[in-house]
Amino acid sequence: MTDIIVKDSNGSQLHDGDSVTLIKDLKVKGTSETLKRGTLVKGFA
Repeated sequence: MTDIIVKDSNGSQLHDGDSVTLIKDLKVKGTSETLKRGTLVKGFA
């Protein structure tokens, strides 16, 4: 099985526990909720 490599908008690889700030609005699949641009997501996994 191949590991998935996740990168940020600058091309830097993200690791478990990293925090990211959203650069565009994202719709959450299966709900009517939208995460707004500028939201800090802590502990990215």
